Amino acid sequence: MDLSQVKMVVTDMDGTLLNSNHEVSNRFFELFEELKSRNIIFVAASGRQYNSILDKLKSIKEDIVFVAENGGYVLHKDKELLATMLPKNKRSIVLDVLEQLENIHPVLCGKQNAYLTGDSNTFSDLLKQYYSSFEIVSDLTAVDTEILKIAVYHFESSERFIYPAVKHLEGELKVKVSGANWVDISSPNANKGYALDLIQKKYDITPAETMVFGDYNNDLEMLALADFSFAMENAHPNVKKVANYLTESNDNLGVERVLEKLLRH
Repeated sequence: MDLSQVKMVVTDMDGTLLNSNHEVSNRFFELFEELKSRNIIFVAASGRQYNSILDKLKSIKEDIVFVAENGGYVLHKDKELLATMLPKNKRSIVLDVLEQLENIHPVLCGKQNAYLTGDSNTFSDLLKQYYSSFEIVSDLTAVDTEILKIAVYHFESSERFIYPAVKHLEGELKVKVSGANWVDISSPNANKGYALDLIQKKYDITPAETMVFGDYNNDLEMLALADFSFAMENAHPNVKKVANYLTESNDNLGVERVLEKLLRH
């Protein structure tokens, strides 16, 4: 594996760069300084909202590209490079379907803020791990701001209890099982692959010069755009099938171990 050509590193956050306590390691920040000194572009690509990724990577925010909301929102140095909104008529279709389901928690995700109903204090407490800026409203259909995606949470399993009820929306919308408890629904072009393609073109970087790390189904499109695609040891089977390489788990510094190899060149 010749890593000498790599000019861009892209990593998912939860289950990938973040450990199980939702923390970024000090070792990563040390390695990032070396990436920066070699002019290797770093991209943080997450299903999280922009403000939440920012909270994790605040000290390096001026030097990285942010891909938030599963590729729906892309920023660099506070400049918006891409915003793919969910059309309002599609939003109402999704909410009508979700209305039929029990024990789920939908979140409307805007550029700077998220919106949810106050059905569960336990859920709003949990949401703070992923969304640093959100508002509790009485009725999601009354939210009048532009929305990037609808994220839906189930405490037990998103794949079992949410995805079967919304999979028929695929095609006209992007429906992604983005974590063990999350399904994200957005416009068809709001995915990490679409965002990464835009970034690669902007910086004139090829798949042969791109390294990507991921762990879940919302990472599949961006993994396909990198010759150096790595699945985490803790990744979903679909991700391990698509990725060209495997690394250690997120709790065992899987990303950092590969970056150390990259920086030995």
